[in-house]
Amino acid sequence: MFYDKINFKRKKEWFLCMEKTKNYNVLKIIGLILFDLLTILVVAGVSCLIVGVPFYYLATSMNMLKWLLILTAVLLVGAFLLTGVYSSYLKYLGVKDAIKISITLFIVMSIIVILAGIIDGIPVRWAVCFSVISLPVILIFRFSFRAYNLYFGKEKKVERKQKAIIIGAGQAGSKLVEEIQSSNKINVTPVCILDDNDSKIGLNIHGVKVVGTSKDIQKFVSIYNADQIFIAIPSSNKKKLGELIKQCQKTGCKVKTLPSTHELISGEAMISAMKDVSVVDLLGREETKVNLKEIMTYIENQVVMVTGGGGSIGSELCRQIAKRNPKQLIILDIYENTTYEIAQELKRRCPDLNLEVLIASVRDQKRINDIFDKYRPNIIFHAAAHKHVPLMETSPNEAVKNNVGGTLNVAMAADKYGVKRMVLISTDKAVNPTNIMGATKRICEMIVQQMNKKSQTEFVAVRFGNVLGSNGSVIPLFKKQIAEGGPVTVTHKDITRFFMTIPEAVSLVLQAGAYAQGGEIFVLDMGKPVRIYDMAENLIRLSGYEPNVDIMIEVTGLRPGEKLYEELLMAEEGLKETANKRIHIGKPIELDEEKLFMNIDELLLEAYKETDKMKDLVKELVPTYVIDRRK
Repeated sequence: MFYDKINFKRKKEWFLCMEKTKNYNVLKIIGLILFDLLTILVVAGVSCLIVGVPFYYLATSMNMLKWLLILTAVLLVGAFLLTGVYSSYLKYLGVKDAIKISITLFIVMSIIVILAGIIDGIPVRWAVCFSVISLPVILIFRFSFRAYNLYFGKEKKVERKQKAIIIGAGQAGSKLVEEIQSSNKINVTPVCILDDNDSKIGLNIHGVKVVGTSKDIQKFVSIYNADQIFIAIPSSNKKKLGELIKQCQKTGCKVKTLPSTHELISGEAMISAMKDVSVVDLLGREETKVNLKEIMTYIENQVVMVTGGGGSIGSELCRQIAKRNPKQLIILDIYENTTYEIAQELKRRCPDLNLEVLIASVRDQKRINDIFDKYRPNIIFHAAAHKHVPLMETSPNEAVKNNVGGTLNVAMAADKYGVKRMVLISTDKAVNPTNIMGATKRICEMIVQQMNKKSQTEFVAVRFGNVLGSNGSVIPLFKKQIAEGGPVTVTHKDITRFFMTIPEAVSLVLQAGAYAQGGEIFVLDMGKPVRIYDMAENLIRLSGYEPNVDIMIEVTGLRPGEKLYEELLMAEEGLKETANKRIHIGKPIELDEEKLFMNIDELLLEAYKETDKMKDLVKELVPTYVIDRRK
């Protein structure tokens, strides 16, 4: 009963609101009709004066004139009602509304002129003058509401507008200026435009002058006291855009960009498409292009399993695989929350996808074998792993159980149940590792290389560096620290890392899987390493603050297991190119298979005994592992 009363009350309020709105619209339409009728009478009299026809001259035909004016009123009001002219919002009338009103008036007045030519006593010149004057009077009245709103309406609501410099005098920049000027909801005024095409300097675009090039951005920010910079060059490549953004950041202004041309939907509003500059834009390189046809060829109509499917890399793998028409996609993960989220997302986006979601640990050998026996996957992407470096330093046995034991269980099941291809997701931290996480991932690489030698399954590994925005990475941490007012913590001023976007890394992983013949370690070209301190400074500026003034950067010292720079290849590995220049193949290192698997068995036994010597045992398997003895 209580909820019924609430629902009744809400329905009553809704009907009252609708009734008020309806009454307001009716009154507005009646007001406009009365004005149009008054306009017809006034313009009829003014037309007599203009064409020199005394009003009394028409007295003999006054009866006919009366009926002609009545007919004009009926036709005009009827036509405006039918075409929806009276329903237009006067504050936001545009060119389309003006065209609609003009065409309707032209048709109605053409009929009046024709009738004047037929009816005796009503001069045609009067009818023509009457028709010509009616159009501007009716248009001026209606557009006066928009003019008032543009020049007076906003000023009452906004005390001070943000001054914005637009970079780009092309079509996108022009449309952006027009939208800013015509909206009363945007607290921004475009003060000038910059463009690197010298021939455009001096031009006026919707009343805003092109004053110079982007090279002088600092000067014009000072001259105009600008608060924001809008980069409206959607066709610009990533490298040039990155350089321009860095230049704009030095001004201290908030910077926004338009998405690339292919991301913009035709006709989309420029304002709504504007986005805050992200750290991705500062990488300064084009995103990797992959051969989608090659990926489709080996995934289409296959049963594909992704272990760790709820993680950052695993979930993106699931997204991209779902688009390639697999026969079935199996998501396997131990963590329920993120797994549930990606499953719900895929169900919304790909309703026809044959999706199976399984909660299981890769450590559980029996559970893994039962799953493989039941679902018989054709392709495995093994992304399940503990990856957090500092946490694994204090829990090395867990790193071995999950990373080494889990990979061994999945690889053995892949071999036993005839999986066509298994792709291990590895890391640059596996190269000359200084932490237990990287060392365990190196053992995982060794497992798949040795399994490939004795199995019909094609086992490969894909090695890459950090991905922007993944769970536990520096970007989310920095953003949280900035939101809390700082300080932003960096472990060393000179520490560098390779970075790639998650979708970019995953698309390369999928293409590397297409190149797999068995035994390869694919190495992704991550571009130039990025200095983390610079990234912290950029992110602070992107948030509208000045580094070490508004938000401090604190150097905390290297954490256990952390090194200044990462490597993608070991000294003994060669490098071979593939058809995709961003994907390389490291030469397999010869290992003693029998000794390897015997040592791994002993390693796992010790891990489950909770040994305190795990790092030393791992080093026996990975000679390049340098143990960090700091507590």
